[in-house]
Amino acid sequence: MITVTFRFYAELNDFLAPDQRQRRVDRICAVDASVKHSIEALGVPHTEVELILVNGESVGFDRLLQDGDQVAVYPVFEAFDVRPVLRVRETPLRRPRFIADAHLGGLAHKLRMAGFDTLYDNGYPDEDIEAIAAREHRIVLTRDRELLKRRSISHGCYVRALRPEAQLRELFLRLDLAGSVQPFTLCIECNAPLREVAREEVAERVPPGVLAQQERFITCDVCRRVFWEGSHWQRMRALLDTLMAQAPDDAG
Repeated sequence: MITVTFRFYAELNDFLAPDQRQRRVDRICAVDASVKHSIEALGVPHTEVELILVNGESVGFDRLLQDGDQVAVYPVFEAFDVRPVLRVRETPLRRPRFIADAHLGGLAHKLRMAGFDTLYDNGYPDEDIEAIAAREHRIVLTRDRELLKRRSISHGCYVRALRPEAQLRELFLRLDLAGSVQPFTLCIECNAPLREVAREEVAERVPPGVLAQQERFITCDVCRRVFWEGSHWQRMRALLDTLMAQAPDDAG
């Protein structure tokens, strides 16, 4: 057995036992234990990790630990570009295609509303989520940290907020999504592209009062739902405007 010292930073401490947070922690590890295994044994999913330093050197998850190693573990950096020293995965975490687990249907709908390709089915077993995420290079969204520990999931986010709107705000801040928004381009029900359609084409598919009051309609060719700029649309537009205002100032 060997002794290794770990220090976790920022929100990664949320996954640790209270007596291990915001401090250096000495752990007894098996000989030839990997960084990934040791980090997840402490409760931190590897998908939440963006940078690992062992004795000051950036390493990957497969680095084997040695007696006396000093391990510093960091989450996604928002203010600094760490790509030149990134070793834990080939690309940074930020990639706006998602797959959401069974508990995040409301969040999935809101991400689609913002134009982010988001797969969701409340019948997906964990094995399917893992396989789809690996095959299609999607970010897994979940409140189940054990799901994020699955080996082939390289990108994922543990969602801390409980309500869909707060969850959306959380992801916009953590993954810097504001600059990638394409509002109302995907169907919120089936994730397929939307297209604008003439009023006459949907005359029999919307309430008469709506047809009389609205000029612009969009439809999904998969589920055949029709959308228009009603009060719900306006509330969602106001929410997105607020979130998009959080985008970094490119000139600065």
